[in-house]
Amino acid sequence: MKKKDSAKRTLALLWRFLDGAKRYFLVSVICAGVTALADMIQPQIIRVAVDWLVGGGAGDPGRVLGGLALAVVAVAAVQVLSQYGFRVFETKASETLVKTMRDQLYAQIQRLPLSWHMKNKTGDIIQRCTSDIDTTKNFLSEQLTSVFRIVLLLGLSIGFMVSMHPLLTLIALIPTPVTILYSFLFHRKVHEGFLECDENEGKLSALAQEDLTGVRVVRAFGRERAEIQRFQKQNDHYTSIWEKMAKVLSRFWSICDILSGVQVMLVVVFGAYFCVYGSLEEGGYIAFISYNAMMIWPIRQLGRMISEMSKAGVSIGRVAQIMEPDVERDDPDAWDAPMDGDISFQHVRFAYENAPEMLHDIHFTMKAGTTLGILGGTGSGKTTLMMLLDKLYPLAEDGGRITIGGTDIRKIRTAHLRRNIGMVLQEPFLFSRTIGENIGIAAREPDPDAVRAAAEAAALDETIRSFASGYETMVGERGVTLSGGQKQRAAIARTLLTDTPILVFDDSLSAVDTQTDAKIRQAIAQRFGKASVILISHRITTLSAADKIIVLDRGRIVEEGTHEELKGSGGLYQRIYEAQSGRKEVGP
Repeated sequence: MKKKDSAKRTLALLWRFLDGAKRYFLVSVICAGVTALADMIQPQIIRVAVDWLVGGGAGDPGRVLGGLALAVVAVAAVQVLSQYGFRVFETKASETLVKTMRDQLYAQIQRLPLSWHMKNKTGDIIQRCTSDIDTTKNFLSEQLTSVFRIVLLLGLSIGFMVSMHPLLTLIALIPTPVTILYSFLFHRKVHEGFLECDENEGKLSALAQEDLTGVRVVRAFGRERAEIQRFQKQNDHYTSIWEKMAKVLSRFWSICDILSGVQVMLVVVFGAYFCVYGSLEEGGYIAFISYNAMMIWPIRQLGRMISEMSKAGVSIGRVAQIMEPDVERDDPDAWDAPMDGDISFQHVRFAYENAPEMLHDIHFTMKAGTTLGILGGTGSGKTTLMMLLDKLYPLAEDGGRITIGGTDIRKIRTAHLRRNIGMVLQEPFLFSRTIGENIGIAAREPDPDAVRAAAEAAALDETIRSFASGYETMVGERGVTLSGGQKQRAAIARTLLTDTPILVFDDSLSAVDTQTDAKIRQAIAQRFGKASVILISHRITTLSAADKIIVLDRGRIVEEGTHEELKGSGGLYQRIYEAQSGRKEVGP
């Protein structure tokens, strides 16, 4: 039942991908049918010509042979035109299909929740969007469109052969059931092999993508040889799988060749016998051999089509693993609520998938327009709180409530919510574009003056101006040409440009010095005096000016108050404060 449901979903997905390409495939199929009909007519012309010559036919030889020659030319012209039409429309159909698949896959990936992305490697996703799409396209364009031509050729060939000599037709068909049965058995055998090949290609792509992305770490720790060996090991395994598949495919094609040879031998031997003893004319014998050759090609093509179908089945299945998961969806009653109200976490509990509870009964309120500081050790749940606020992870129905201005964020449209929350993440990501483009990427139509103003607020403008190309300086993939502090300030400038009512800085000042830290916080206060600002940091000086500070420990709020209240409270905050100010060592 599961296999049937999976097959139905796969067919439904293919039909969806074919939207826009169906009419082109239909025209290509019609052209293929016309080509097949033309192929059938040629042997009949040769048959008439041979029988007329051998039998000493009556009439003017010039007129008869001239007419037959014109018929050959006319049929050839039809073949050329129909074959041309087939190639043109088949290519147009396949490329339309590929475009549709890429567009829909990319759109689906953009809408999938963060939890899905965390479970799937980037290299494997890329491989599904490239290699698997190409495999599916090749099958649909080169094989599936040929099915109609194959069926037509097979049917017409057998029909003409039966009309000329039923018994010889039956003899010619003896190897056919064996070939078809073997082809289907072969399909079942190679499906798992193709799946293993595809999965290991994805692993190889993911490994290469990971190493190339982390090239600085590889070089810094002298891991080049180790990473080369790791890649070679995976590549050797991938190659060995394809070598096994090559042996299986070689056996299949060899047996098919033997069966085809047997079929040709049967037709030649028994056809000659029937021709000698008068039950088959000479022209019919030649035409019969031609039709038999035409019949052998579709049968052999059936085996290849089954082989390609196995590969395409694996590929479309892997593509379906991207298309089938549920995308982020808003509540039917979601609306664009005001985002300048109080932010409240009400008895929030949260656990990642297949993991113990991360947050335990988190309860606090942040007044609109104030600054909230969050302090806590690694793994205490600081970042998770902000991920929940931005709906990057869904909060379970029984996991409490998060409200903005009294409205549950479940009832706020996700796009509206995220447009109004400016987040600077722990690990800033910069695209392989200019610094100016990276800062302005969050704005719909970034103004150069606004970009520079945001860079000034992030204490980055002076640094950018010192570069030879200024704001046109290329930062390289993932910002590889910038220092950690420069990347953080670029990410801060990008967020400041959006001018949102809520700003979240998730440990985003850790790579800048204390003086720059203070300068950025002062600029934020001046520029966004009315915004609600959330500062997550390990540095007490960053949090000291906050209107309210909460201290997290193992997913629980253990302290809450202002800097002045907490620094003498005798708790975790005071111990960290004394350690960072050089007054006392941090206790256990």
